[in-house]
Amino acid sequence: MTVVAVCLAGCGGTAGGGSAAPTPQFVDPPPATSPAATTPAAAQVSVAPSSPAPSTASGLASTRPPVKVTPSPSRKVVKYAFPVKASNVDWHTTHSKYKATDIFADCGQPVVATTSGVVLEVSRTDRYVKGAPDGPNNGGLSVSLLGDDGVRYYGSHLSKVQAGVNKGVRVKAGQQLGKVGRTGNANNVCHLHYGISPPCAKVGDWKVRRGVVWPYSYLASWRKGGKKSPVAEVAAWKRSHNCKP
Repeated sequence: MTVVAVCLAGCGGTAGGGSAAPTPQFVDPPPATSPAATTPAAAQVSVAPSSPAPSTASGLASTRPPVKVTPSPSRKVVKYAFPVKASNVDWHTTHSKYKATDIFADCGQPVVATTSGVVLEVSRTDRYVKGAPDGPNNGGLSVSLLGDDGVRYYGSHLSKVQAGVNKGVRVKAGQQLGKVGRTGNANNVCHLHYGISPPCAKVGDWKVRRGVVWPYSYLASWRKGGKKSPVAEVAAWKRSHNCKP
């Protein structure tokens, strides 16, 4: 009887109020003739108190290491700018032979970067020969830009490319790249040829560079300060055409 009571006390029972001792002290029970013989021996055993186990949720939490919360990275907002900085502009919904557009504005009006990115190609010399078949020189003076959104933006028929705008140079959305002109096969009409495409070969793939998706709806958004992105449409074209115009 004495041994059983002591075991229960050591497996989570509440210790008595006696003085602490390094090991339990077993006390012989009184003689059977004494009334105290019916008293449980556990009451006469002194057990060293153990550290109380936490009984609340807060107590349990305090025994665990703090959880580090890592904030999710904020999604980068891409800024877009209408490519011609002028009050009087117009552009077509479609284009002859392939998906691009012509933005009509007076010669000399600023042509700016559609979005922030890195310059891919620059043509500062008009090598177009009238009557020649379609080729990479059709655009005359031109600039192509790889935006931070992964899309390539191309503008041609410029009258001037700004000093410092060179291959590999980083530019910001709205930064001036050149001026509206009529070089190349512009038919002597002041305008900016504008194309949107994936950077397939980045340089030299002029048939893709000149444009593969219709720019009209994006230009309409950017003209009003909107943020409509061509990323999804350009990616879909690349998947379906494998960069072959």
